[in-house]
Amino acid sequence: MRSLEAIDGLLLLVMVIWGGNFSVVKAALAEVSPQAFNSLRLLLATGLFLAVLQLSRRSGRHGVLGRLGLHETLAHSPALTIREWLAVAALGTVGHLLYQLCFVGGLERTTAANSALIVGSNPVIVALLSALLGLERIGRLHWIGTGLSMVGIYLVVGRSSEISGASLPGDLLVLGSVGCWAIYTVASRPLLVRHSPLVVTAYSMAFGTVGYVATSWRALRDPSWWAMSGSAWAALVFSAVFALFVAYLVWYAAIQRLGSAGTSIYANLVPVAGVAIAVLWLGEPLELVTVLGAGAIVCGVALTKVGGRGAADPPAEE
Repeated sequence: MRSLEAIDGLLLLVMVIWGGNFSVVKAALAEVSPQAFNSLRLLLATGLFLAVLQLSRRSGRHGVLGRLGLHETLAHSPALTIREWLAVAALGTVGHLLYQLCFVGGLERTTAANSALIVGSNPVIVALLSALLGLERIGRLHWIGTGLSMVGIYLVVGRSSEISGASLPGDLLVLGSVGCWAIYTVASRPLLVRHSPLVVTAYSMAFGTVGYVATSWRALRDPSWWAMSGSAWAALVFSAVFALFVAYLVWYAAIQRLGSAGTSIYANLVPVAGVAIAVLWLGEPLELVTVLGAGAIVCGVALTKVGGRGAADPPAEE
C-alpha cells in the first residue's frame, strides 16, 4: 500500500479545477469563438510557462522556487539533446495541438454528457499503453479500481448521454482527444527521467501553441474578441493560469513521482468535481444515483492507491 503524499492532494485540487473549468469557460464561449478563446488561453499559459522557466534559471536556487525548495524538482534540468527536442516537439503536437483540435471540435458536435463519459475512459487507455509498452506493471487492484470508477462515471453522467448517430462525429473526435492525452501522458515519462516538469511542459506547450494559433489564425483576426466582457476575460485568465499552467505542472510532476497509470486514475474524479460545482454554484439538482456514482469513483481511486503500482524494470543500457 502506498501512503498518501502532498502530490495526491495537489492532484485532487487539479481535478477540482478541471471539473469547474467547463462551467467557468461556458459563459465566455457565448461571447467568443472557441478557436479564438483557446488560442488566447494557450498563448497566455505558454508565455507564463516560459517566463517562469527563464526567471527560475536566472535566479537559480536563490529565487522563489529555490526558497520553496522546488528549484531542483521544477527548474533544474540539463540541456536538451537534438533527439529530446524532437520528442518535445512531438509531445507538443500530440498533447496540445491535436488534443485541443479534437476536444474543441468534439464539444461542438456532441453533448457534454457524452464528452464526460468518453473522457472518463482516459485512465483505462493510459494503463493499457503503460502495460503494453512495459513502462509499468499494473496490479489487479488497479484494474478493479479502474473498472469501478468507470461504472461510477456512467452513473454520474452516462445515463443522460444521448446515443444517436448525430453525435457520432463529435464522440469520435472526443475519443481522439482522449487518445492524444493518453499518448502525451505515457510518452512524457522518459523525458521526465532527465528533465523537470517545468521544462518539459513549457517547451511542449510552446510547440503545440504555435501550431494551434496557426490553425486558428482567422478566428484571431476577427476583432470581436476584443469586446469580451470582464467576466469572459476573467474566465480566460482563470483557465490559462489554473486549468493549464498550474494543472499541467502538477500533472507532469505527478507522472514523474507516481507514474502514468497512477496519475491518470485521478482523471476519473473530474466528473465528480464538475457535478459538485454545478450543484453548489449553479444550484442544479442532485440525484441519489449521482451520489452513488460519485462514491463508486472515489472508491475506485482509493483501490488503486491501496493496490499501488510498480514501475517496470528499466531496459539495459546499450
